[in-house]
Amino acid sequence: MDHLPPLRLLTTFEMVARLGSMREAAAALNVTQPAISQSLRTLEDYVGATLLDRKTRPASLTDTGHILARATREGLGQISAAVEDIRTMNGGSDQHVTVSCTLGMATYWLMPRLSGFYAQYPDIAVNVQAPPTDLPSLAPGIDVAIRYGTGGWPEGTTHKLFEERICPVGTPDFIEKLQRNGVGLEEAPLIHVRSHHNQHWVSWEAYFKKCGIARKRLAGPSFNNYVQAAQTVLDGRGLALGWRSINGRDVRDGTLMPWPDGEVDFDTSYYITTADRLSKSTQCFVTWITGLDDLT
Repeated sequence: MDHLPPLRLLTTFEMVARLGSMREAAAALNVTQPAISQSLRTLEDYVGATLLDRKTRPASLTDTGHILARATREGLGQISAAVEDIRTMNGGSDQHVTVSCTLGMATYWLMPRLSGFYAQYPDIAVNVQAPPTDLPSLAPGIDVAIRYGTGGWPEGTTHKLFEERICPVGTPDFIEKLQRNGVGLEEAPLIHVRSHHNQHWVSWEAYFKKCGIARKRLAGPSFNNYVQAAQTVLDGRGLALGWRSINGRDVRDGTLMPWPDGEVDFDTSYYITTADRLSKSTQCFVTWITGLDDLT
């Protein structure tokens, strides 16, 4: 950081590089062209290299100039995005909602339904974040947390969205093959989702205990998120624990099949948690999501 040139020199250089003309850059920055030229020479002295080939008309970037222009453009872009995020976090705009949920919930449940929200509220942007933890919280900048469990979280206001059910799922061909060969859940190949970030989801161990099934070996492919595990199930490599919210559409269209009589109720549900005071956009989102006819 100590070796960075002054920001005003970098913004001037980025403007010249983007517009391709010191004259146009001077007009955009509302300064004189000699001032632009002096800033560029000062920057060249600072970095110890020629950034512009002044033999051409207009002056063009040297190879060194292209390297710095690319880095400056990316750096200033990240700064701009960070400033916008900060403004959003501090209420600078009410035309957005930031929702935090797991990657599986976002991919299989929320995102396919968002077109319905935009149809009603076309001016409100929904920003979806999938943190590494399986229990999203109301961190700064998060308006709505969608999470799975038994409820009872202390922060904000929590509403039950829908009750959840758990059942092993696989492709129809895979399950039918197991049944033809007389292979039950005691021996069927398993696919796991395991991570130190995923501690609130039901595991195969908990499922078998709930069902009273004694199984000696639980080995099988293990993934740290449900999206990867789901793809492995679709490839016909084993059974995974399925949630109605995540696998419901695949089951309805026949892509996946639930294990016969395998559904178990763990008294868990999906909930939405919001701050006690809601922005207008967040209130619109909550009204929409809690009013959905097809929640699972």
